[in-house]
Formats: sequence, structure tokens, C-alpha cells
Amino acid sequence: MTTLITNIKELIQVRETNHTLVSGQDMKVLPTIKNAFLLIDHDTIVDYGEMSDSVGLKADNIIDATNKLVLPTWCDSHTHIVYAGNREQEFVDRINGLSYEDIANRGGGILNSAEKLQNTSEDDLYEQSAVRLQNVINLGTGAIEIKSGYGLTVAAELKMLRVIKRLKKNFPVKVKATLLAAHAVPKDFKNNKEAFVDLVINELIPEVSKLQLANYIDVFCEKGYFDLKDTERILECASQFGLVPKIHVNQFNAFGGVALGVKFGALSVDHLEELNNEDIEALKNSRTIPVALPSCSYFLSIPYTPARRLIDAGLPLALATDYNPGSTPSGNMNFVISTACIKMKMTPEEAINAATINGAYAMGISNMYGSITKGKKANVIITKPVPSYNYLPYAFGDNHIDSVIINGQVQ
Repeated sequence: MTTLITNIKELIQVRETNHTLVSGQDMKVLPTIKNAFLLIDHDTIVDYGEMSDSVGLKADNIIDATNKLVLPTWCDSHTHIVYAGNREQEFVDRINGLSYEDIANRGGGILNSAEKLQNTSEDDLYEQSAVRLQNVINLGTGAIEIKSGYGLTVAAELKMLRVIKRLKKNFPVKVKATLLAAHAVPKDFKNNKEAFVDLVINELIPEVSKLQLANYIDVFCEKGYFDLKDTERILECASQFGLVPKIHVNQFNAFGGVALGVKFGALSVDHLEELNNEDIEALKNSRTIPVALPSCSYFLSIPYTPARRLIDAGLPLALATDYNPGSTPSGNMNFVISTACIKMKMTPEEAINAATINGAYAMGISNMYGSITKGKKANVIITKPVPSYNYLPYAFGDNHIDSVIINGQVQ
């Protein structure tokens, strides 16, 4: 089936050649075409241009986008949307003065979610997660990475990864799976973290590799969780099984995790609320992209990733939601983009680049997603009538999406 979108007020993120990443000053540039058309054949973008060049084009389905913008769907490269229940009581605890670390130290946080997930059936876990995934699709997300990490046992981590596999099969969005085996130290290993790392290395990684349940490996490299030695042991093992690192680093402390990620060829290093000059130098001339998670900073009232330092140093930057029950119970990429502009001083052009083409790069899929390019997947957002793309982050409290097209199909 062919679909022709006509009279587009502005077609955004148009790339004639197959760009897969934008960095530094180039992030300020967002190529667009005004008064445009877009032609989709089945699930692929096959043509676009000014309306004056669309004479004679025919399609099975014609969508009039008068006064509306069209842009690629968001590519959310960091989520934990497969989880059980919620943690709203901890939200209240933080209001009453407890810190994220205080809550974790008394058995809350990740350990709380792990206990709930271990006691939730696989089918129930799938149904809860499917509702969240459909919600983020409605909010314009067309590609998503989903992590395990709330299992903390071999059986529960595998259960999570099987649920991710079912979501990938049953939903049209592009899904990439990450094994976040080392998310926290389970209660049973409280006094023997090394034994838990041994379990991850000797049992979990080989089994996940054998079952082909994950594309990536992740570690929460942070004080009180997993140190540089733990992280290096896990990444060394994962490299033998072909799992590429995408690691949590520098959320609360900067102590060398970025450089370690670069050493092991990490596709991305995520969080980076704390950042030093050594981290920036480590990222230069690497293929590792920094990923900022501004909704997490907003929710926890912690510092925001210093986007200006990264971009002005010539580096790329991606934006993602960090959707999870403890520190970011939202998968709204529209809010992420607004927050990046408001709190991180990113321009709308930089934020949209970070949430589309660079988000796709952070999942290893920017050759097929993240821009309006002939031959790429037809995943696009059609907005409601708006004055310009600057309005999208500006009017942060409104839903500007009219419709979402995934693989050429209106959702």
C-alpha cells in the first residue's frame, strides 16, 4: 500500500544522504522542506520534496497535512518499561526528605521492584508492559530500547527478556533488548557482591547469549552498586559473547566509568549528570555517544547532564526517557525534548536531532531510522496545526501529535 502525505507545512529532519549521527555544531542544523509532500510505499520512505514536485503522484491513501509538521518518530534509546507495579510511595518518601540512596539503603528502589517482578507472572508482566509500550507509541516513539535489570535472579532476568521479545514480536515499533544484569546487588548477595558478579558472568550472560535474548549489555557503574572492577569483569565476559555495552555511568559520581565504557567500545554511556574534563576527553575520537536523561533529573531533583559542555566540545548527544518505576515513571519523549531545551539550554534543533537521528544511533539503528531519508523506515509523526517546530518544546504542557505512522501504517 502507498501513502502520500500532502501540503505538509514543514517536513523536518530531511537528510538526502544516509547520515547516521550528528555532532557538535552540526547539531544546530535541522534540515527541513516547507510546503512539502512525503510518499511512503508499504513501510519505506520512497520520495519527498516540495509540493510543486508532487504533480502526478498517486497513492492508495492520501493524508492532507495542511498547517501540520511531519518529522521522524522519536527514538528512545534508554528505557526500563518492563517492570511490575509501581513505586509511588517512594515518591512521597522523597517529598518527605529521603534521598534516592536513603530509599535504596532501606530495601526500596531497585530491590523493591525486583521483589515485585519476581512475584509477578510472565503473562501479567507482559500485559503491564504492553500498556506502557502502546502509550509511548501514541506519544510518538517509533523505536525503543528496553532493559532487563528488575529481575536480579537468572530466572527473573530471563523472564524479563522473554517479555521484551514478545513485545518486539507483537508491536510494530523497533525494539532493541539490553541485559542489565548488574542493576543492583540482590538481598541474598548483600555481603558477597563478587559472588553475584560471578553469577552474572558464569550463568546469565552465557544463557542470554545462547537464547539470543539481548543485543546489548548494561551495568549500573556507580558507587554503592558496581565499581570499575565489577564493570570491567562483566564487560570482558560480555564481549566474548558479542554483547555490546550501553552502560549507566556518572549518575551520582564521576570516577572513570566513561573511559571504561569507551575502552570496551560502548555504543552509549548514559546519564552523565556528573561529568569532568577527563570524561569529555575520553569521549572525543570515540564511537561512543553520550545519552542524557533529563526526565530523571527532573523527577529526582539532581543535576542535569551538561549538554552545552558536551556539544560545544564537538561531541554528539542523544536524549532518552529512562522510563522506569523509580526515577522516571514516564515515557514521554515530548517532555524530554522540552526539558532539554528549558533546563539544559539545548536549542530545539539540537533537541530534535538528539531525539531522532542520534537516538537511533544510540540503538545501532540509525541506518534505517531517525531521519526522513529515501529507503529508511516510514516512521513519522504528524503534528496538529502548530506555528513551527520551535512550538513543540515551547508549549510543553500540550499534546501536539495528531497521528503517528509506524512502518507505513497509521497507529
